[in-house]
Amino acid sequence: MLNEKEQFKQLVSDSHHVLVVFDNSENIDAIASALALSQFLEKMNKAVDIACSDFVIPKNINFLEGVKNIKNELTHLQKLIVKVDISNAKIENLSYDIKDNWLSIYLTPKNGLLTKNELRTAQSTYKYDLIITLETPSLENLGKIFLNNTDLFYRTNIINIDCHTTNERYGQLNYIDSNATSISEIIFQLAKHLYEPSLNEKVSTTLLTGMIAATHSFKTNNVTPLTLQLASELINHGANRERIIQNLYRTRSLSALKLWGCVLSKLKIDSSNHFAWSSISKEEFAHAGAKQDDLKDIIPELISNSPEVDMTMLLYETENKEGQKIISGILHSKKGHDTQNILKHHNPIGTKNEARFNLNNISLNDAEQTLIEEIKKSLN
Repeated sequence: MLNEKEQFKQLVSDSHHVLVVFDNSENIDAIASALALSQFLEKMNKAVDIACSDFVIPKNINFLEGVKNIKNELTHLQKLIVKVDISNAKIENLSYDIKDNWLSIYLTPKNGLLTKNELRTAQSTYKYDLIITLETPSLENLGKIFLNNTDLFYRTNIINIDCHTTNERYGQLNYIDSNATSISEIIFQLAKHLYEPSLNEKVSTTLLTGMIAATHSFKTNNVTPLTLQLASELINHGANRERIIQNLYRTRSLSALKLWGCVLSKLKIDSSNHFAWSSISKEEFAHAGAKQDDLKDIIPELISNSPEVDMTMLLYETENKEGQKIISGILHSKKGHDTQNILKHHNPIGTKNEARFNLNNISLNDAEQTLIEEIKKSLN
């Protein structure tokens, strides 16, 4: 019986056009691992597309090659084939028009007669023959990429790669490594097993970017000796650590720093529960000249470094596509608390250590009071 790595190799070898998907455009580890996976699959002469619903490129990873090619929707999945038997009536003219969302095709025979009996229709197969999902706990987490193309996902083999035990194991192959600190770490090991010559400077830099982002530059509690060994191997393969650090951590804009200052000035701490929280209004975003993307890394870089704090929450006002105000939040735990379970009534996404959520039809102050009560109750 084939082990998981051998099954992965077999499924990839049998494929021609691979779709790589993930569920969160803010997840640098997922983005980096998708790009690296795409790069080494292309070296194996596979066609590859990467997709993520509502994808927006995080500013600090613009240096990663291929990131601008990530799609936010799937197109041209199938072809409808219309066949006409013209053995008894040769076509002299073909034309078409579109009216009221109907396509009309006009076939004019040179002689003889065409009827519906000469007409046949067929559908091509889907252009993708393998789907690889990265750090996606369920297919529903993929949003419109899945919801608008459910038949594709149900008819196509799926390799489901994750490092979190909350994964629903929906794939034909479920490669779940809860000991890994990042998806990039898993992809690196699969790349070595599958096709090590693909590990050039570009692929190695991309993978090391994912590992550094996921571990906050190797500062998280789950970093293992194997993690550091793999990072060292990537550097030996040409990964440019200095360029990664420069882009991820040394490119803060003045507006981002002003926003961070606002978050810290409003920081509240419940010392008995080792819990800290802060919030940002829409007006405070505007005053700082900042955007939602500027909140990235504020929890791991600033607040969570305090030895007095084990859990941190950040709330902020934003808008959905319809322009309706919503309250978004991040709950981060250093150890010992399952953020997904604490926020289970609010449909969180993420991991046990960090969950993201949205609340509708509620003010920032009311959201803060409600969540603080729920979290304190859970901690107690």
